[in-house]
Order: sequence, then structure tokens, then C-alpha cells
Amino acid sequence: MINIQLDEEQQLIQDTVSSFAKEQIRDAAREADENNTVPAAIIDKAWELGLIQNTIPEAYGGYGAEASAVTGTVIAESLAEGDLSIAMHALSPKLVVDPVLHLGNDEQKQRVLPTYAGEKFVPGSAAVSEPRWNFSVSTMKTTAISDGDNYVLNGQKCLVPLAKDAPFTIVYAKDDDGVVGAFIVEQGTAGYNIGDREANLGLRALETYEVTLEDCKVPAANRLGSDALTMLRRARIGHAAMAVGVAKASLDYAIVYAKDREVFGVKVAQKQAIAFMLADMAIEVDSARLLAWEAAWLIDEGEDHIREVALADKFAAEAVMTVTDNGIQVLGGHGFIRDHPSEMWARNGRGFATFEGLASV
Repeated sequence: MINIQLDEEQQLIQDTVSSFAKEQIRDAAREADENNTVPAAIIDKAWELGLIQNTIPEAYGGYGAEASAVTGTVIAESLAEGDLSIAMHALSPKLVVDPVLHLGNDEQKQRVLPTYAGEKFVPGSAAVSEPRWNFSVSTMKTTAISDGDNYVLNGQKCLVPLAKDAPFTIVYAKDDDGVVGAFIVEQGTAGYNIGDREANLGLRALETYEVTLEDCKVPAANRLGSDALTMLRRARIGHAAMAVGVAKASLDYAIVYAKDREVFGVKVAQKQAIAFMLADMAIEVDSARLLAWEAAWLIDEGEDHIREVALADKFAAEAVMTVTDNGIQVLGGHGFIRDHPSEMWARNGRGFATFEGLASV
């Protein structure tokens, strides 16, 4: 029987991260969006929470706590409720740490994990999506062709977060047999060419880039494990959790506004159409959360989770668009102006339908 009740430690983590997100990240979100920059100070504070270092084994400099997809889901949702760009920036090391932790051998772990176990934040990155309207992992065109003791990578990637600053990027590509593999690519590797920063509708504060791989040669020893799709499924749960966080932020703000705002002598929340809309928004948020937690719990239990991950990812991507759009409607004309954060949540929420590999649990 599925049991997704948080234990005492997980509840403490949720409370701590949620308080940090609402009290500090939320205050920095609008300025970050307007300036297209995540403030380093807020990332440093997030790093001090130990969310990344916690799951790195002590042998590699971390705290040695057991890695849990449910815990990662709780963290991702809570941070994204503060702001999506800041959450993805702060958790970017997991894009490298999680694949190496779950798929890497001891040599790979020894080489990579200590970088992310220190006192200072170090960004990580992953290159999954390709700049094509019909992209899906199953039709990935980026290739990794075996060449003796190396793989030669060719292809184009987009939405690669923090590519210019990350010392390691996990690049996903199809090998000679058409199997998707994950490859550790170090900053400065010949043939790994980082383009201009992308200008996105949402995620304006998060730096993302197009990357071109031109005969990029990486050692065969840099290939991680044999089932890279496992990590992409964990990424989709991360996306679902963050979508819940964004939707929850929009819902809560709409509720407060509707209760406070008076139109023609009546509180907006007392209007039946608005009350029903808020109820539907709450149903969408809770449903998306339960689907994400169920999929994460199945991963932790070692159970088959492919179906549940797909459902959680699809439902959350649709739910966050519905909820954030309704959040704007509850505010009426105020929802369209930047005096309120509702329009920012709608812009950020729209991206979940296309995100691949921007989060991990």
C-alpha cells in the first residue's frame, strides 16, 4: 500500500525550506525576473541549508544522508513556491550530483562529487532538450558514437542551464545502438561550444544557453551507467513538483486577494464564480502534488514507476497553466500588470509543457 506520509526529518526539511522560500526567495523573485539575474546572495543562503551536500556520501565530502526522491520532491516544490528561476538555479548541482550518485562508478563519484560538497555553491548543468518543435527524448538526434576509448558527441542542445559557469554538464545523447546515454562533459572540452544566452518568456532570471556539440570527444570512462532514462524520469518528477510549487503560489495569492478585494460592496471571494474557480484551482494543485509524491515514493521503494512518472509530469504541466491563468483572472485587470506576481507565475508555468532535464529529485 502506498504511504506518502512524511517522516519527522522530511517534515522538518519541508518546514525549513518552505519558510526560507516564502520569507527570502519570494522577496527576491520580482527583482530577479526584472533584472534577468539570480542574486548570488540568495543562492549562498540556499546553499547553507545543505540540500545538495546532504545526500552526497561522506566518502566524497558530503553529509551522507540517504537519497530520497520523496524528500527531493518536497524540496523542489517548496523552493519553486518561492520562485522557479531561483529554485532551478539553487538546485542545479543536482543535475550533476544525482546522475553521478545513482549511475556512476566509484572513480566517477570521486572525480565529480567533492566539487559539490564544499562550503561554496557550484552550479551544475544538464543538456537534454534540442531546438526542435517536436523534440522528445525518443527522437533525440544528438549522437555519441564510440571511437576506441572515447565517444564523439555531435548535436545541438537548448535550455542548458548555467552552462557557462558549470564545471560539469551531463549531456544526454544516443549511442551507436540508439540507446540514450548520459555523459560527463567538463567545461572547456574541445567541441563543446556554448552559444548566447537564451531570451525566454519565463525563467527570465535563470541563465540558459544553446550548446553545439561538434566532434566533441569525451573519454568512454565519462559515460554514466546503462540506463540514463532513469535520471530523465527523476527529472520529470522534479518538474512536476516545481509546477505544483508555482501553482500553489498563484493559488494562495489569489485567495488572499479575493478575500481582501472589494467590488461594489462585496468581497471578490464571495462571488460564486470566483469561489468555484478557487476551489477548482485547489483541486488541481492537490491532485498534481499527490501524483508527484506517488511517483517519487515508487522510486524510493524500487517499484515500477514509468506510468506514474508520465502521469505526474503531464498532469502537473497542464495544471500549472490552468491554475496560473485562473490566478490572473481572479485578480482581473490587476493580474495583467507587474505590480502583482501572478503574471510572472503564468509565464513561468507555461514552460513546463516543454521542460526536459531542468530539475532532479
